[in-house]
Amino acid sequence: MPQGSCATPQNPPKVALIVDEHSNPFEVGCACEIFGQRVRPEIGHNLYDLSIVTPGRSVTMRDGLFRVQADGRLADVEHADLVIVPNRPDVDIPSRPAVLAAVRRAHERGAHLVGLCTGAFTLAEAGVLEGRRAAVHWQLADEFRARFPNVQLEPDVLFIDDGDVLTSAGSAAALDLSLHIVRRDYGTEVANHVGRRLVFAAFRDGGQRQFVEQPLPAATESPLASVLNWALERLHLKLSVEDLAREGRMSVGTLHRRFRDEIGTTPLGWLTAQRVALACRLIEQGALTMDVVAHRSGIGSAAHLRSLFRKHLGVSPSDYRRRFAAVG
Repeated sequence: MPQGSCATPQNPPKVALIVDEHSNPFEVGCACEIFGQRVRPEIGHNLYDLSIVTPGRSVTMRDGLFRVQADGRLADVEHADLVIVPNRPDVDIPSRPAVLAAVRRAHERGAHLVGLCTGAFTLAEAGVLEGRRAAVHWQLADEFRARFPNVQLEPDVLFIDDGDVLTSAGSAAALDLSLHIVRRDYGTEVANHVGRRLVFAAFRDGGQRQFVEQPLPAATESPLASVLNWALERLHLKLSVEDLAREGRMSVGTLHRRFRDEIGTTPLGWLTAQRVALACRLIEQGALTMDVVAHRSGIGSAAHLRSLFRKHLGVSPSDYRRRFAAVG
């Protein structure tokens, strides 16, 4: 599970994916791909024990594309560590009372809840988002606010990890959040393995904007490509925005604009995310002191390292080491 996980290959978390009438196939597929493989070929063992549960014997997917018949039933949710709630495009139609009741019971007993895209509506209907932060697809932000004014909606981010309740924006952000959960459960190296097999970036920070006005250009077309590669080779150095702009032969204003339009974050936000990811890998791979990890990742000091880990990962570097460092 995300914080406080005891996930191991010998004790994989139990995941219940609730599929109800008119669920979106894409998000269902994302969940199955990340949590459903019994033996991940890139890892050599299973990471999760997934069950697909439906309120009835079978349900019709969005737009009547096909029907799903699953072996699991709502009662199986009672045994899950992680519960992925239904998402569907017709958010104006109330969720089944039985589904909402199952979600509430799971929350009360301490299970972690995940709402992918419009799954945030299901969680809000169940009452588990009251006073909490949440993400939803940017096109549905106004409707969500109108219906659930007591939820702290953050409409421009890819996903929100609010401890035991996690929500994502639309479509590909479901993969971002799912890989984030893998990273929280098993560490950066495992998440990177899974992401590479999916040909998908395994570390897009949740705070990045979910709507990019222009498609990402090919590496040969974007001046940022060489800047990013240059910076990744020098994360241990004290890089400034001016350094990146100078390397890309552009003004600081142009650099900020390109980062915003092509990556969806700021240059310093991207640098920080890469340095945190590098620090995770260094902690996982050896017994370096935190001062050395901070220096080699460009974070500077152990105190700053602790601050960034708390902010980005919700744990201290020492806790991260206990959970994810390789055993010699």
